[in-house]
Amino acid sequence: MAKSLEVEHPKKAFGWAAKDTSGHLSPFQFSRRATGKKDVTFKILYCGICHSDLHMARNEWGMSTYPLVPGHEIVGVVTEVGSKVQKFKVGDKVGVGCMVGACHSCDSCADELENYCPDMILTYGVKYFDGTITQGGYSDIMVADEHYVVRIPDNLPLDSGAPLLCAGITVYSPLRYYGLDKPGMHVGVVGLGGLGHVAVKFAKAMGVKVTVISTSVNKKKEALEHLGADSFLVSKDQDEMQAAQGTLDGIIDTVSAMHPLQPLIGLLKSQGKLVMVGAPEKPLELPVFPLLMGRKLVGGSCIGSMKETQEMIDFAAKHNITADIEVIPIDYVNTAMERLVKADVRYRFVIDIANTLKSSS
Repeated sequence: MAKSLEVEHPKKAFGWAAKDTSGHLSPFQFSRRATGKKDVTFKILYCGICHSDLHMARNEWGMSTYPLVPGHEIVGVVTEVGSKVQKFKVGDKVGVGCMVGACHSCDSCADELENYCPDMILTYGVKYFDGTITQGGYSDIMVADEHYVVRIPDNLPLDSGAPLLCAGITVYSPLRYYGLDKPGMHVGVVGLGGLGHVAVKFAKAMGVKVTVISTSVNKKKEALEHLGADSFLVSKDQDEMQAAQGTLDGIIDTVSAMHPLQPLIGLLKSQGKLVMVGAPEKPLELPVFPLLMGRKLVGGSCIGSMKETQEMIDFAAKHNITADIEVIPIDYVNTAMERLVKADVRYRFVIDIANTLKSSS
């Protein structure tokens, strides 16, 4: 009987959705599934705005399904748990990041790397196991399998902690995996935006020397004085770049715009690693000769596993790492998207869901 009740009583949900390729978001009522045996239901308090939300709302990647509720930097408080949930209880602070499902039978899943599962299910805009389309965190409640729910430590602020569920894990995972987390190493961070600013914070907390590489000299003071970077390079300044040749053990490249890789490869020491986490829309040119001459590596990384994500959140709480945010009401979201296009945010918008969504309904 209980099982049939779960099927028959989906939850009413309210959020803001894009209805077409204009990307304009407006109020939207929809249903969440009932809390299944292994599900956690939580009231959403805050949701970060990621650049991918903008791409998806406007169907710039050609994979959007409308209506679409964006948002995959979701934090809140548990209101209900399924009968077989073991890790969470009502009242716990939790979060959901970029994924809510995977096959759990492939090699990647067996290695606890669900983020590389060919059948990974994104938090919004794709088909879930039950045939419904997943919807994200620009909404009042969330239901997710406990495996894809992260525990948020009490000392980590929910608003400025939310962006870590995407921006944070996207830079933390490659720092760890590629061995760029050893004290005394020298790592470059390309781009000082939503990803780049938290990359600087994580690397510094790991004891790494950090150089920020940016096209904008205007970000130098911010990088050095506010974020604690050790040095700053203007990528357009050939003299500066030449002087820094062969000085970096690794580089985390967060830039999603078209940009040349050869100058960055030149900054690496022999056996240095250039790791791409930004996703340019067109292929970048990869010069091979500089790779051969220094046994250098160009790699990539996409978010992180659930195990890594929990590890990252715990590390952030221990070292007081949060994103620099601008908290906004839900009815400001379309303006925020326009500002995001212009990179007019330091460094992440976060929607105050709990205090502003109801008033919009």
